[in-house]
Amino acid sequence: MDFKRLLFVIPLAVLAYLLIMQWNQDYGQNVVNNPAPEVASATSDGGKEGNALSAPDSGKGKTQPIEDDMPAGSEPAKGSNLIQVQSDVLDLRINPNGGDIVYAALFGHDQVLDSDKPFVLLSDNKVRSYVAKSGLQIEGHSGRIDFRADKSSYTLSEGEKSLNVDLHGSVNGVDIIKRFVIDRDSYAIKVEYLLDNESQQPVTARFIGQLARDQSADPTSGQGVGMHSFLGAAFSSPEEKYSKVSFEDIRKGNFQNRDVKGGWVAMIQHYFTSAWVPNPDQQNLYYGSVDNRDRTVAAFAGPNETVQPGQKETLAATLYVGPKVQSELEKVAPHLELTVDFGWLWFLANPLFWLLDHIHDIVGNWGWSIVLLTVCVKIVLFPLAAKAYKSMARMRKMGPEMQRLKEQYGNDRQKMSQEMMKFYQKEKINPLGGCLPMVIQMPVFIALYWMLMESVELRHAPFILWIHDLSAKDPYFILPIIMGGTMLLQQFLNPTPPDPMQAKIMKMLPIVFTFFFLWFPAGLVIYWIVNNSISILQQWFITQRVLKDDSGGGKALKKS
Repeated sequence: MDFKRLLFVIPLAVLAYLLIMQWNQDYGQNVVNNPAPEVASATSDGGKEGNALSAPDSGKGKTQPIEDDMPAGSEPAKGSNLIQVQSDVLDLRINPNGGDIVYAALFGHDQVLDSDKPFVLLSDNKVRSYVAKSGLQIEGHSGRIDFRADKSSYTLSEGEKSLNVDLHGSVNGVDIIKRFVIDRDSYAIKVEYLLDNESQQPVTARFIGQLARDQSADPTSGQGVGMHSFLGAAFSSPEEKYSKVSFEDIRKGNFQNRDVKGGWVAMIQHYFTSAWVPNPDQQNLYYGSVDNRDRTVAAFAGPNETVQPGQKETLAATLYVGPKVQSELEKVAPHLELTVDFGWLWFLANPLFWLLDHIHDIVGNWGWSIVLLTVCVKIVLFPLAAKAYKSMARMRKMGPEMQRLKEQYGNDRQKMSQEMMKFYQKEKINPLGGCLPMVIQMPVFIALYWMLMESVELRHAPFILWIHDLSAKDPYFILPIIMGGTMLLQQFLNPTPPDPMQAKIMKMLPIVFTFFFLWFPAGLVIYWIVNNSISILQQWFITQRVLKDDSGGGKALKKS
């Protein structure tokens, strides 16, 4: 490149960088920057819910959600009597009419980076409606149960291991206590119905748990280039450990009722999930529906239990409302950790995360953990990569002979191709060997992409200097530019392809990759930079050794 061309390219590159920065400022903000829903408007169910609660006795027939009688988007009346419950990791609001959790904020997970507001997973207002509902289907009773609490707020005190929140109600002579049990440092909430039948007749009841969500976008899924995390429902059974069901399938009635033993139902999104986990020893019915506020409902219904006069019975299930941390999810239910969806390359992503997690236990920084993980991956793949680098080095060494053949048979492309293939066979050179490192690492790259994108541990995790969130793109696009520079440097080590068109395409790759990486998570770009840097060192070392070796291709070069 001559000096005049350089004077033209440098200002053009600076201008392109400034244009990208301005575009990012105007249009590139992530959805996660939306303000958190206020607690004051946590529910639109301030009034009573008078509609019936029902579910079928078998897997056949139409199921019904727990209905609301408030229109979508309505605001609660001032002075709403929501019950506030706070543990060390959860901030909840419970509607005494029915006892539904209509608001859940997660302490320890900021709404946005460096925010003083916790991330809000469940809320019910004009912005988003996403709630965890639960109720009893009682024979001879329709509508929700009006509960009362001894206090308007409950807090897990310092030194206490768990917090019990009791709501009191009665139906047809049956005293009912709806109890929420919240343990310290846990996102799992045990929901119990304690029934005391003081009537003269037996009472049949079943526990129903529902997750109702509107069609609003995932607040933790960015607008960047690339794949996006699944937003929808998921079900689990002994036969099918993890089954994703889209909102569209539920709304169209394509999801069939499932009557299985154990299992769980969840709503999953980027980084966070909510899930109902009933008793694993009982037969449960799982179903999907749409409620009267046009929300998609994923639910379960437990078996009917009969409480004889003078007897007591407890119906219970566990509700998980929190981040998709595999170690926490495993404690709640079998296979619930599969909601951390690493995609179709999960068999690569799972061991990669296992290794990354153990490295982090030692170094304490997720960014440096990614660097060390990359080193480990490069060590494992080095034997295969070394063969490719040796092939490229020999092609570079044979460059003069290849150029001579090109000049000799340049006008006859078929003859030139035949002579080139003979030359490759004679010198034992694989012309596609240079593509091998890319082919090998692409599955690892895709698996790592999903692993870094799905791991809530990397959300808002800092690295060094200006990188404050490894799950977000570099705000100044410095890392993608460095990555593009490493790709360009690699090209100087590779032999120039004999085909002019192929050579032009290869020269464009660093620019194309740099563009796509502008919106990739910083953690992924760090992996690619370290990967390229190590590859450059490996390739340079192997090339120098091959060029100093006078055997094989060197003798052929001298004879020619």
